[in-house]
Amino acid sequence: METFLWREKSKRGGHRPLFFVLQILCNTKMRTHKELLTNNMPFTRSLFFALLFFVLLIGNGAAQTETRPLPTPESSAAGSKQTLQSLTAKIAERLARPEVRRGQIGVKITSLNTGQIIFQQNAEKYFMPASNMKNFTVSTALEKLTPDFRFVTSIFASTTPDGNGAVKGIRVFGRGDISISDAFNDGDKFKGLDKLADAIVAAGVKRIDGDIIGDETYFTGSPVSGSWEWDDLQFYYGAEVSALPLNDNAQSLSVIPGPVGYPCSVKFTPFNPIVRITNLCTTTAAGTPRTLRIDKKIDRNIVEITGELPAGNAGFSGFVSVSRPAELFVALLKQRLEAKGVAVTGQTRAVNTKTLVPTDMNTEIAKLESPPLSVIAARTMKPSQNMYTETLLWTLGENWRAKLPAQSSRDSAELGLEAVKAFMKEIGVADDAFIQHDGSGLSRHDLITPEAVVQLYTYMGKQSRFSQTWRDSLTIGGVDGTLRSRFTGTKAAGNVRGKTGTIDQVSALSGYVTTASGEQLVFSMVVNGVNETRTRTGLLDDIVVYLANFDGKVDQQ
Repeated sequence: METFLWREKSKRGGHRPLFFVLQILCNTKMRTHKELLTNNMPFTRSLFFALLFFVLLIGNGAAQTETRPLPTPESSAAGSKQTLQSLTAKIAERLARPEVRRGQIGVKITSLNTGQIIFQQNAEKYFMPASNMKNFTVSTALEKLTPDFRFVTSIFASTTPDGNGAVKGIRVFGRGDISISDAFNDGDKFKGLDKLADAIVAAGVKRIDGDIIGDETYFTGSPVSGSWEWDDLQFYYGAEVSALPLNDNAQSLSVIPGPVGYPCSVKFTPFNPIVRITNLCTTTAAGTPRTLRIDKKIDRNIVEITGELPAGNAGFSGFVSVSRPAELFVALLKQRLEAKGVAVTGQTRAVNTKTLVPTDMNTEIAKLESPPLSVIAARTMKPSQNMYTETLLWTLGENWRAKLPAQSSRDSAELGLEAVKAFMKEIGVADDAFIQHDGSGLSRHDLITPEAVVQLYTYMGKQSRFSQTWRDSLTIGGVDGTLRSRFTGTKAAGNVRGKTGTIDQVSALSGYVTTASGEQLVFSMVVNGVNETRTRTGLLDDIVVYLANFDGKVDQQ
């Protein structure tokens, strides 16, 4: 780096040597030519040398101005490249800041092409991953089910429709089609069911002389993970798994103030015939304390709304989970069939035990297929949808069950975890490099190492047959999903692709980023034990931006 020595200027803006010469001239009395020659030779010599110095100074300054102008800060940095040492020092400094000193931070960053380690800290230690656990589940689903996999919902009857279009009841056999949801149907909460109803009508059914039975026996086991916290179960992110899911097994709920002294206004959409709302919330005067409380009973479709909501308060707007969603599925399917002119004389019910399934309804008369897994994977990873991930885990379990040499009585989720473990072993991830209790990462018993995640991303980004599908499933910084509002205005925007993770005191980010010099990097970063979400995500985002801005070579020694 060049150093430039500036000449000190006087308060009037001139250079001090010039000021000195002028001072000599101004202090000289007017003398005749003879006097100067005969009586003041010392002064004459001083004046001569002062004038000579002045001329040389001006000439030198002019030459310097022509040949080497003083640079701006931008031009002085032009052409310089960052070193790997400066990058790692910058990352280390960021990790050492006081606001995160009480937390635990794990980081691993490598080159995707060469595998060279760029930076690592606690890379082999365990961390709670939050939704970074989804990386393990979804990557396994893509590899073992393939991107072309589709969920199928079948309609069975005892016979095909008779001459009058009548059947003696139908059995709706679900296999976990999570696309029967407004999320896959332009926000229309009934469009997915309408597609299934249309398939039944297209099969020639005009009358159902019997019940509509929702059969969710394809999956086995508790519909929620035993390692989840109870508080999570009442909200959409803790929704249960079902072979007959509908609209993400969640229901929109809004609670706003009414007139002062009257009950709060409650809106539950769409109409739900199996959920009961108890509204004990009262509207109070503006400025009074808000004590609104919403309780969804575990394993029961009862929502109790209590407390007080001040006038003018924003209230609550969100989603609560729906228990036993198969019951809602068939109840609303009956309504959609009747709206299409199909007469139904029986009732609706759901069964989840094989002994209760009618043995005479084994003729498939209609079916509905989901979009391919390539589409579903993106709808799972980008918004970080828990219930979709759990359904994929359970589906992996049933796929794994079919390959076992002997019939297994183990639950779908347990077998799914076994399938994930087997795939991770295939790609070189050590058995003890992660501990998985669910598919989504909502469990606080899940543990991962940044090293294991980097291994997974390296395989999926470089060796997998479905590398592009995997990359397409990831959220993009500043563009979509859970990274939509992050990295805007930086070189990481539209560049970084990855998976986030957030629960209380946990943030994670893993993925790919391309440096300013064109090098693809793989990274995994997890922060545990730091209370403020913005502090955690700010740390992760800063490091990703450092990587995106890096214009040096990563293979420096």
